[in-house]
Amino acid sequence: MKKNILVVDDSAVIRRYLVKLFVGAGYEVESAKNGIEALEKLHQKSFSLVTLDFEMPLKDGLQTLQELMECCATRVLMVSSHTDSNADVTFEALNYGALDYVHKPSSSVDIVKVSNEILEKTRQLLLTPLSKITKKPAQAVQQREVKDSSIDMGFVLIGASTGGPRLIEKICKSLPQNYPHAVCVVQHMPTDFTANFAKRLNSVSSVEVLEADNDIVLKKGRVIIAKGGWHLHFRKKLTEYKVKLVPNTAGRFFVPSVDEMFLSASAVLPTKKVLAIELTGIGDDGADGMVELRKMGASTIAESEKTAIVYGMPKEAYERGGAQRVLDFDDIVNEIIAYGQKGC
Repeated sequence: MKKNILVVDDSAVIRRYLVKLFVGAGYEVESAKNGIEALEKLHQKSFSLVTLDFEMPLKDGLQTLQELMECCATRVLMVSSHTDSNADVTFEALNYGALDYVHKPSSSVDIVKVSNEILEKTRQLLLTPLSKITKKPAQAVQQREVKDSSIDMGFVLIGASTGGPRLIEKICKSLPQNYPHAVCVVQHMPTDFTANFAKRLNSVSSVEVLEADNDIVLKKGRVIIAKGGWHLHFRKKLTEYKVKLVPNTAGRFFVPSVDEMFLSASAVLPTKKVLAIELTGIGDDGADGMVELRKMGASTIAESEKTAIVYGMPKEAYERGGAQRVLDFDDIVNEIIAYGQKGC
């Protein structure tokens, strides 16, 4: 049975482009020009996936998404023209239940650039069981105080892609202010989103959250979000470990890359003090780096198929031998907290 897609956008040009793109890929497609029309269609029949624009007349994308999730939750891919100044709107959509987003093409050149991304994300999201969308959100992990903050600092390294922003936010909210380790995160995200993502996380967390930049020091209770368009590497200077931004000379598909962070950590950080985690995401970024970290004595965890929105990156990490353990997401959060309770 063919998968069916509902394209929701007030732009006739974008609707025609997306309909043509999806039909050419073998999907059944319908369209709606605003949120009200979209909800009417969703009440009449179910769709395998909905692409949803933000700015629409009568009912905008966030309002539509909220009502959609209440009445007929399904897979949603946001089509966003919001960049640096309005990135928070995209993060709100992810919190409301959207699985991922793509930049809205603004010209024929942009359309060519994003076509493959749209089709690949659509293919991956269609593999996501509806049970992971329609079930009630997991209870937030209770924040616990770390009793001993005098232990030597460790390093928590986290990689994520599709479905990751909500998980990273839950992790940051769960960390106590006196968390005794440094945390570094590579979340696949466009160049102009990571600064806003870090600011958002910093505003809702007890710990300090910063976007990566050259010479930022890794320190207790600090979370560093990899900068879009740059790889996050590490360097040691005297007794401190610092961030180093590196261009994509290796030709990685994702920039920043989880593999780049993991491989740099294996060469620079004291790996026996590293806890490396691979969360939900498309592809295999991070799998090879996690294998190397495990060889060097790091503790390694991959998210389970049960909770991962896209079981790609964590699956590869486990199957290649990089992950020592496979845990559900809430258990991973508990492990991160527990890691702060013991010495390194």
